[in-house]
Amino acid sequence: MTKYRLQKIIAEAGICSRRKAETLLNQNRVIINGKTARLGDKADPELDKIVIDSFPLVNKSEHKVILLNKPIGVISTCHDPQGRNTVLGLLPTKLRKGLHPVGRLDLNSRGAILLTNQGKLTLHLTHPRYLHTKTYHVWIEGIPVENALKEWRDGVNLNGQTTMKTSVQLLKSEKNKSLLKVILQEGRNRQIRRVAELLGHPVIDLKRTAIGCLELKNLKEGQWRELSIEECGLLIKSSKYKCPE
Repeated sequence: MTKYRLQKIIAEAGICSRRKAETLLNQNRVIINGKTARLGDKADPELDKIVIDSFPLVNKSEHKVILLNKPIGVISTCHDPQGRNTVLGLLPTKLRKGLHPVGRLDLNSRGAILLTNQGKLTLHLTHPRYLHTKTYHVWIEGIPVENALKEWRDGVNLNGQTTMKTSVQLLKSEKNKSLLKVILQEGRNRQIRRVAELLGHPVIDLKRTAIGCLELKNLKEGQWRELSIEECGLLIKSSKYKCPE
């Protein structure tokens, strides 16, 4: 059994520099086998369970990031006590170990969702301070007037807090429904559905088409593909991500 200093292990896993890793240790943000680690502690990355900010540490060589086109009716969790289909259930069994969904799409929404074993990627795609964009195509009831779209763009009060400025573009209208392109930099629970309801235009269909610079393109519902190292790099660069301090 070979043990190494934790800052070396964390740095080699691609989380941050050794110096930043020392800061994480001093801030009590690293756990080994259920106990808070201290600066100077050592571990065997093959045997010991190392967790940073609630995310398990994974060796860089074992990193996986998968883009999935989630269908309606599938739950964005690893397990469901009610026995419903989950996003992990759409993957081959051999790929599922250690993976978790990055953020959520509600039961009745579809489209792009990422699954990964990387805590670093999960953090910078879900934490609001990194301002990572997500793009949606949304069919709503009725034809919204410009004032309603402007209100949506400027921010709508949800539970006492105004939403961030949002990009909302009317793509087309037909009969009594309209298709919008919505780009968010935040992700409150069912945010698009709630705002649309408040403005008098309930959502008919909601599809996430892109996460940052990563687009679904021709990936069909229920299908998935593993991202390349280059795509993961572009995804990180497209946000305002910085290593934890």
